[in-house]
Amino acid sequence: MMFPKSASFWLSLCLTSFVVPLFFVATNPNKVSASDNISASQLHACAGSSRRNVGGPLARELQGKPVVIDIYATWCSGCKNIAPTLSQLKKQYQGKAHFIVFDVSDKATSRQAEARARELGLGDFFNQHKSQTASVTIVDPANGDILSQERKNSNLSDYTSVLDAAITQR
Repeated sequence: MMFPKSASFWLSLCLTSFVVPLFFVATNPNKVSASDNISASQLHACAGSSRRNVGGPLARELQGKPVVIDIYATWCSGCKNIAPTLSQLKKQYQGKAHFIVFDVSDKATSRQAEARARELGLGDFFNQHKSQTASVTIVDPANGDILSQERKNSNLSDYTSVLDAAITQR
């Protein structure tokens, strides 16, 4: 029997008490692509695993476009590796997405980044992820859902597929 892959099916499955024998194989539940027709937050809500939301809607200035968050440090080799990809993303999605860089290179820049994160509605997210340099997170600003989260990934298409889907849904 083939189960539909629609988000509403998965959500209803998670929210009901029915026990359905279901074999679900996920090699990395933190990496759910936009083409999967199920949001990462729904997968994690069902699986009961880590939080897939930054804590609610983001600041007004970030509304209307997907938000790309880069946790960066000057001393981070992974950050240097993904820099060309992020630069290309910024050019390709200029005016279509918001890009935020939280610089955690030292105590002073980390304090500035933390203050900015609080202003943008990302204070909890920053506190949980500030040590994860070279991570790039794409967030829906309307509800704070994490659409994608990558670490040390320089593959442009992993980001463009998520951004294209988020922009199309608006």
